[in-house]
Parts: sequence; structure tokens; C-alpha cells
Amino acid sequence: MSSLFSKIVKGEIPAYKVAEDAKYLAFLDINPLAKGHVLVIPKKETDYIFDIEDQEYMQLWKFAKKVARGIKEVIPCEKVGVAVIGLEVAHAHIHLVPINTIYDIDFKKTKLKFTSEEFQNIAHAIANAIAL
Repeated sequence: MSSLFSKIVKGEIPAYKVAEDAKYLAFLDINPLAKGHVLVIPKKETDYIFDIEDQEYMQLWKFAKKVARGIKEVIPCEKVGVAVIGLEVAHAHIHLVPINTIYDIDFKKTKLKFTSEEFQNIAHAIANAIAL
């Protein structure tokens, strides 16, 4: 069965994309913990991140590093936090969350709400920073 993220990869569901290449995709989380909260996924559907082949796993993290640098460039934050939980969607994904304290990456927090225009502006700003 195709995951929600696989449907985004195929273009069946829209997403606020910030970076993409042949194997990986990064897009804004639509239920973010912070402004600039991004999900990084392999395009190849794999449920559990540790089931990804070694070379692809390392490339995924290299892609995520590039995205994190773009986030840090445009979103005021101390650091970009990382979380891999793997229970919400049956497709491996990395959360990149702009943080200033350890509590900023608490998934029990109330999620932020943005308009479509705000999401588009955030995605565009991050994408432009990554392209530099």
C-alpha cells in the first residue's frame, strides 16, 4: 500500500517542497512544531529508516544536512534539531526542526498553524537558501 509520502512523491498530494533530487525529497511539515519544520524522505518507499541500504542511508543524511543548513540560513534559531520517530507515517522520514531550547522539539506540543501563503513563503525562502 502506498504511503502518504509516496503519494506526495508521485504528485498525487500537494506539498510545500523545499528541496528535491532524483532520490530524496524535503517538504514542510503541515503540522509543524516550529516555523520551518521540514520532513526529509527517500523517494523509495521504505517504512523503517534502518532498513534503507547503507549508501542510500548516508546519502539521505547528506541531503538532510544540506536542507538543515538552508533552514538555519532563513529561520532564526539556535540550531536545527533532528528527530526520527517512524510511527506516524509508514515511510522513513527525518524531522528537521528549528530549535532554541530542548523543549522546542517536543512532539506533544500544540502544532502551529500557517496559511497556505505563509507555508509557500517559508518553503520558497528555504528553497532559495538551499540553492545558494
